[in-house]
Amino acid sequence: MSIRVLIVDDSPTMRALLVEALRPAADIQVVGTAVDAREARSMIKALNPDVVTLDIEMPGMSGLEFLEKLMTLRPTPVVIVSGLAESGSAMTVRALEIGAVECYAKPSGAAGNILVSDQGRLAEMIRNAAQAKVQAHDRARPAPAPRQTLGSAQTRLIAIGASTGGVEALHVLLSQFPADCPPTMVVQHINGAFAEAVARRLDSVCAPKVMIAEPDLPVRAGHVYIAPGTERHLEVRGSSSSGMYVRARPGPKVSGHRPSVDVLFHSVAENLGADAIGIQLTGMGNDGAHGLLAMAESGAMTIAQDEATSVVFGMPGAAIALGAASVVAPIHRIAQVAFGGVALC
Repeated sequence: MSIRVLIVDDSPTMRALLVEALRPAADIQVVGTAVDAREARSMIKALNPDVVTLDIEMPGMSGLEFLEKLMTLRPTPVVIVSGLAESGSAMTVRALEIGAVECYAKPSGAAGNILVSDQGRLAEMIRNAAQAKVQAHDRARPAPAPRQTLGSAQTRLIAIGASTGGVEALHVLLSQFPADCPPTMVVQHINGAFAEAVARRLDSVCAPKVMIAEPDLPVRAGHVYIAPGTERHLEVRGSSSSGMYVRARPGPKVSGHRPSVDVLFHSVAENLGADAIGIQLTGMGNDGAHGLLAMAESGAMTIAQDEATSVVFGMPGAAIALGAASVVAPIHRIAQVAFGGVALC
């Protein structure tokens, strides 16, 4: 059965290009195109698409405003189509927090560059989005933020992996971290052009300092380090006794990704053992499952997001199937589990 797609963009040129980019995908059917939020609302009711592609900057009601209403009233998988300018990146990250599933970056230069550079990326994002489980936007209500550091004095580092739906999940999770949390390292699968914007947005809503991880940077308490771009893997080196630092290295994709959650988790297992916590969040595929198992086998606490609050249960589900997760918890309870030692499984 074909995936039914509605394209929403105020530019007739962009609408035509997106339709053309999807034409080779036999499993995807563009059922309509809309010029603005008002037309999109009517077409969603009439056509009931499986996925909507949505431009952010539109006349009248903005894409962000429309997305928020859509996620509240008629949750539908949405792929954001965004420019790479700083303002566009910031709005894209906000859209992912609201509940958009994927973000498709328009290439720089002439609009027609989409047909040259796409190489099936938009179709793949739409396939991923079609598998996503989206619910009303207020589904994950944060618990009160912990007021103290982890109960276990042994915990020296927290490692987090996420993919599809991860920006929203990270917002919920990290906003509950106390300012003096253990050093935290995050691999989030996202277009590298948006990584800096993700870090800035999370920094604005979280008590710890959130920043892009730089090579050889010492890791410190009260800091969250986001993997940079898509060119290097993120690892931790050193130990709780000798001092820990960031290693960002090039290399082939692992588990289909660079940076790879598996690479981060394996480095934490190797260097910190039981002195760490691993957290596997929502995402497509199985990246991180074997790394989380290595952390569990080294004595670390390991937590997986539950199916009910995961946009895509692939990554946490794979970890659970391997027996890698010692705790399974909804996204709004994971911080409480980690910081308070509450067992929910």
